Formats: sequence, C-alpha cells, structure tokens
Amino acid sequence: MSNHKHLLFELGCEELPPTTLKALRDHLLNGICSGLDDANLSYGTRHCFATPRRLAVWIEAVETNQADERVEKRGPAVAAAYDAEGNPSKAALGFARGCGADFNELSTLKTDKGEWLSYKKLEKGLSAEALIPDIIEKALNRLPIAKRMRWGRSNDAFVRPVHWVVLMFGSETIDSQFFGVDASNTSYGHRFHAPSRLEISSADAYSELLQNAYVIADFDTRKAMIEKQAIQAAQAVNGTVHIDASLLDEITALVEYPVAVTGSFDEHFLALPKEVLITTMQINQKYFPVLDARGALLPYFITISNIQSSNPASVSHGNERVIRPRLSDAEFFWQQDMKTTLAERIPSLDNVVFQHKLGSIGDKTRRVEALSVELAKQLGHDADLASRAALLSKTDLVTDMVGEFASLQGVIGRYYATENGEATEVATAIQEQYLPKQSGGALPTTQTGLVLALSDKLDTVVGIFSAGLLPTGDKDPFALRRASLGVLRILIENNIELDLKDLIHLSCQQFTHDFDEDNTLERVLNFILERLKGYCLANGFSPEQFSAVTSVNCTEPLDFMNRMQAVKAFSQLAEAASLGEANKRIQNLLKKAPNNVSAQFNASLLSGSEEVALHKTLTAVEAQVNPLIAQHSYIEALKVLSTLKNPIDDFFEHTFIMAEDENVKNTRLALLSNIHANFIKIADISMI
Repeated sequence: MSNHKHLLFELGCEELPPTTLKALRDHLLNGICSGLDDANLSYGTRHCFATPRRLAVWIEAVETNQADERVEKRGPAVAAAYDAEGNPSKAALGFARGCGADFNELSTLKTDKGEWLSYKKLEKGLSAEALIPDIIEKALNRLPIAKRMRWGRSNDAFVRPVHWVVLMFGSETIDSQFFGVDASNTSYGHRFHAPSRLEISSADAYSELLQNAYVIADFDTRKAMIEKQAIQAAQAVNGTVHIDASLLDEITALVEYPVAVTGSFDEHFLALPKEVLITTMQINQKYFPVLDARGALLPYFITISNIQSSNPASVSHGNERVIRPRLSDAEFFWQQDMKTTLAERIPSLDNVVFQHKLGSIGDKTRRVEALSVELAKQLGHDADLASRAALLSKTDLVTDMVGEFASLQGVIGRYYATENGEATEVATAIQEQYLPKQSGGALPTTQTGLVLALSDKLDTVVGIFSAGLLPTGDKDPFALRRASLGVLRILIENNIELDLKDLIHLSCQQFTHDFDEDNTLERVLNFILERLKGYCLANGFSPEQFSAVTSVNCTEPLDFMNRMQAVKAFSQLAEAASLGEANKRIQNLLKKAPNNVSAQFNASLLSGSEEVALHKTLTAVEAQVNPLIAQHSYIEALKVLSTLKNPIDDFFEHTFIMAEDENVKNTRLALLSNIHANFIKIADISMI
C-alpha cells in the first residue's frame, strides 16, 4: 500500500470577486502547503485552480502519515527529585503525573550541567486524513478577505456563499465540513452547459473532468485561451487587439469557458479621443478594443462570453446594443465640456477640496504655479509656459468627462487644451504632470511637463507631511511613495542638478497654514531618501554602497547617483578592500585625536621615510583629485585616490602613530585626517 496520496480540495461558491480571485487562489495554496509543512507531511507538485465559482487545490503525493517521533521531556534536577528519606519528592511525582507515567518509568538525563529526571516515549504520528481538515480550515480563515459575508441562518462567513465542498485524499473522501457544507467527491461543471453533478473518481482526474464539463479550471490556461482567441478575432477584421494586462486578468476571473465574440459600433464615434473610447470599452464593458496597423482605433471590439452560443451573432448584437448608449454618453460629455474652456474653469477649482488643512484644488494650483515658475527659471525653461500649464493643470477635474472616467485626468485635459488653442507644450504638460504613473513608467518628455510634474508631486508630498498625514504601513492614500519616487526619477534620469533640500524648502514657502517647516523639511527629505534607497537597490547597487554615499549627506539625487556609480566601480578595484580597511583604522584613530587635529599638521616633524613618502604622494594626489571632484568626475577621482594604497600600507607598517611627542603624534594624525578628508568628499569607503 502506497504511503503517499493525492490531495484535492475544492470550494464551490457563488461568483467570486474578479479582482481578488488570483490572490485568494495563491493564498489558499500557500496556506495549505504551509500547514502540511508544519505537520511534517511531505508532498510533491502543487497545483491551484480558480474560476468565478470555485477555488481548488491539488497537491500530489502527500504523505499519508506523520513519522513516529521519539520525545524526551526533562524534569527536575536529580538532586531535587528525592527527599531526605530517599523517597520521590513532590516535584518528581508531579513531573511523572504530567507525563502520564509512573515514577519508575522515568530515567536520568546526564548533561554537562548536571543530571535531570527525564521521560522518554514514542509518539505515534497522526494520519494525514485526520490532520488535513484542520489544515484547510486554518488556511481558509487566513485568506485576505476585506469583508466576509454571512448567508442563510448560519454564522459561517466567507467572501461569497459556499454551495459545495470537495475534499479527497486519493480516491477516498475525507469526512469533514466547511461553512456548514459536508465535503464529498461531488463537484459541478459550467452553470449552463453542464449544471449536473460531477462525481470525481480521484484527485488527479479533477482538471480533465471539469474541462469535459465546460470549465477551464486553471487560471493561466484560461487566460492564455482568452488572449489567443482575442488576437485571432482581431485579425479576422484586419486589426490588432489592444490587451490591457489588468483587464485580461479581470476577464479571466469572470468566465469559466471563454469564447471570443466580435462586435462593432458606429464609426462616427471615432471622432472622439481614442482614450475615451478605449476607457469606455475597458472599464464599463470589459471589452478589448481593436486597433489598426498605425495604432488608430477601429470600430470593433472583442468581448469574452462565458457560453458557447449556438447563435454567436445574437451575442454580438446584444453587446452592440449595450455599448451604443455608453458611447453616446461619452459623446455627450465631450460636447458639453467643449462649451466651456479650461481657462474658464479655473475659478471652479476653489470649490473642490484638496485637503482641509491645505485648502482647495485652486489653492494647490496656485502653489504649483508659483513653484513651477521658480523651477522653470532655475532650469532655463520658459516660465510663461510653466505658469500657464500649472494654472490649467487641474481644470479637467471639473469636467463631465473626468467626472465619469477619473482615469482620464490629464489625458482629457490635453485634448481640451488643444481644442481651446493652448500651446502644444502646455497641452502636453497637462497630461505629463501625472508621469510616471507606475514603477518604471514613462517620464515627461517636454520641459514644461517635467517642471509641472516635479512641482505637483513636491506640493503633494510636502503639503501632506506638513499637515501631519504621514503614510503608515500599506496605507498611502495620497500616493506619497509613488510621488517621491517620481521626483527622484525625473531629477536623475533627466540629468537635472537640483538639491532636494532646496526643492523642499521652496515648496514649504508656498504654504500659508501653521506648521513646523524645519521638522517638515527633515521628515520629507528622509522619506524621499528612503525611496532613493529602494531605487538604488533596484538598479543593482548594494546596501553598503548606498550607506557609503548617504554618510556624506549628499541631497542632490543626480550627484548622489554619480557617487554611487563611482563607489560601485571603486569596489571592483584590487585596492578597494585594503583602502576600505585603512579608512576604518584611520577613523578609529581619529576618535582619539583633538577636534582641530588637521590644523596641527607640521611637515617638518615628518622624519620617517614612509610618512614623508605618504605626504608627498597625498600632495600630488590632492592636486589631481580636487579638480576632478569639482567636475563631479568621482570615478576618476577614486581611481587616483586608490594610488594611496601602497604608501598607506607602508606608513601603517613602519610608523608608530601615537608617538610620545604630542606634536609628532598630532602631525601623524593630521596626515591621516587629510587622507580621510579626501575620500569623504566622495563617500565613506570604509562602509563598503
């Protein structure tokens, strides 16, 4: 008889939330496997399944029994185990009772620290069949469900009502109950195509059995089918399907048996901005848009049906009837919005609250405008364009189109600005102010867009911090982490030499409410630098390299990254390790030196050949290094400094630094202090 069996668990529910289906699937699988690990039950390959009506886990070759375990319990010391008459003490008898044994069954455990009473027994391992229901119960209770619901008269709660449960170990059903439903070997296929009961003969037959019942249980398989069908359907109308990754996941979570259906809409709607039509199709209808070879929208869409219809044309016509009023609404919003220019909407921003301590969106716009003008001047950009773009930047928020489709903020502003005759760069900047939208996303491409994006993000981060609303844990309602990373990327990847301290200070000056400016500046700076650490680590730098540069208090992101590149290159030199250790030794010695030791250097007191040679080399090195540092050529500067390795090694080997003569000692410490000062102009290499 095999000591391993396949485990199958399926939870049949009413339609599960599509946006959380994958997370529920993954957490259920990991929870069950963690439970098996904790129970010391080995297992083979893991499989998980998720459809709108089910979550399932199939784990191959699960061990049928825990291994027997020899357990030894230690009791009181032998010296305390007997009373004066040599009889077992109360402590010894109590230990025996606690072990469920007679005193005569106890033995002695000898260790280096003495002798102790002990009890040894062989604990029989439990069967997997007895352990699995509790393991699954715990995994279900730990699922990330924001709000559980109850149904019927039961107190059981889950994300959706549960209708059936399958729990099989090999070909046998494990007697158990979940959410008031008895486990069995009975599942159900597609709600319409195969609604009858399905008896599962064994765990490994699950996937194929459901596929024959019009259910593609594996999420990734179903996703691949949808993508392939959508591509083929678009090709049939001489187009290319536009597939948004998050929409593909959502549609996959909405169907059990995907069938692509092509529909069309009236071509006159193509006069609307492409983004409006795509957003309408994707958000409202869960359709895939179709594009031509140039990327222009075609009057077609692809929907994924959950049934294999005998009359596909009817399904297509039904979806066409539904999308027509949606597109008509979008057309109406466009026409209504065009009656009022963006400039005419500026006063309306005073009626929209940004944050109660920080005022309205109108207040934010005026702060951003002032900041944008100042930054444009500093960078040599057109201040008038920056001012105009900032004043119009939020006006599309009070349009009907953005009121219906919030994701179009900025995008629709660009279209309206263009229609209003605004400068092309102003229109583009209105859209670019929100860039980058995600990690690694596109950055602004225009000078005005770059300035506006910087100003808007700085105003948000500084303002929210000044109001005391710091992000905590995973709660970041104002997306301050994303905004901070955006500031860093804009500065670094566009080679902009601006200092964070100056930027934060400039932003602080735009606010009129009472707040501690110094405290806000420090907290915002530390917050952004923490994002810089993540940025550096994501780009292949080590934590030690980051610490080495951070230690010199560099707050200009572009300069910081130049130093990071130099430290990384330096760490690969043969001299790096030795110079790093030398700098550590120097720092330790300088802790014992007077505060003004550098000023006490007297070259005439250098007598040893090694210290004379080190001073001579350092003087020559400084002459080369200082111009390089002034030019921010940090890599070249560190390479020049690396030539100090041999003179420093010789100095340490042959020179007694802490000489009895105070003046000689301080001169030698001053020499070391000058060496350290040259390195620290770039980074603290002792940290790498």
